[in-house]
Amino acid sequence: MMLQKGGTAMPFELLHFRDSDKILKKKRMEKDIQATLEYIDLALSGFLYKRELLRQVLDEMGWRQNGTLNILDGRRYQYKGLKKGVAIEGNFASYEYILEGLLRLQVGYDKGNIETGILLLNGQRGEKTPYGSTSELAKSEVEQLYPTISMSVSIALFELGEPWTFAESGGDSNGISDETEPEGNEP
Repeated sequence: MMLQKGGTAMPFELLHFRDSDKILKKKRMEKDIQATLEYIDLALSGFLYKRELLRQVLDEMGWRQNGTLNILDGRRYQYKGLKKGVAIEGNFASYEYILEGLLRLQVGYDKGNIETGILLLNGQRGEKTPYGSTSELAKSEVEQLYPTISMSVSIALFELGEPWTFAESGGDSNGISDETEPEGNEP
């Protein structure tokens, strides 16, 4: 399902906090970010393993070629991407990555390495959640995390769909049918 923004269907929802949209506009990165987020949606939709695909997309879009992606000197903590002082961080496994992702971006901001960041998150949550929409929850949590998380930040919520498998398509990767006799129906 695509998220709605301003009457047009979009494959993701982009939320801006503390004037992050103004920073992106000043840096003339609006079209670049829109194209990157659309490409992420296209490349990752329906796939189970997303980490390497995300890395390839960000590399192709020039987000992994700008010097170091390190968050802390001497450590292996890295952003997913970095371009013109804007970091991309994210995880599509669960929405709950919001806290860790915001913290990672805040560290880079406090050290003067980035001006703003974009956090990529899974927008899908359980149907019975008592917290309302994912968008409402993200807005509430960013506000509650202030002043600990005080930077300008954008959050992109994706609905990448359920992963498909070969078993669902009637066979495995060798083209061999996965049909077996149900248990208890022995001749």
